[in-house]
Amino acid sequence: MAYRQILYHIVFRTKYSEKTIPQDNAPELYKYIWGIIKNKQGILFQINGMEEHIHILSDLHPSVALADYIKDIKVSSSKWMKNNPLFPQFKGWAKKYCALTYAYQHRDTLIRYIKNQQKHHQQESFKGEIIRLFKEQGIEDREGWFWKES
Repeated sequence: MAYRQILYHIVFRTKYSEKTIPQDNAPELYKYIWGIIKNKQGILFQINGMEEHIHILSDLHPSVALADYIKDIKVSSSKWMKNNPLFPQFKGWAKKYCALTYAYQHRDTLIRYIKNQQKHHQQESFKGEIIRLFKEQGIEDREGWFWKES
């Protein structure tokens, strides 16, 4: 097998950015997603989020395609949440996602960033956060692509 080191900072949101992830119950969701990641031979470094979105920092096994990895996480967790009384308002995930790559030298900084989501979002909206992350990566979100449901 070839050697590789790629960190993925994955962000996705609830359908219509509705606040349907109660923060008191979010740790149960994060444990469930961790199980999906382990089953895909991935390594989870950090997961956290807010009522309308989550951040995942993970290493992706080279035998797994990124699109399949995210699809499996979203489909499995969506089914689980819709059948779980801890998430009564959850309607599903938005179709789009953000997956940014970073070098391992940024791992600790990204872990701290994701751990501190609740504090961070006292000063910056989710939309502002995505726009900033895109700009930092040199991505132009033309016409609000990330925010459109279709």
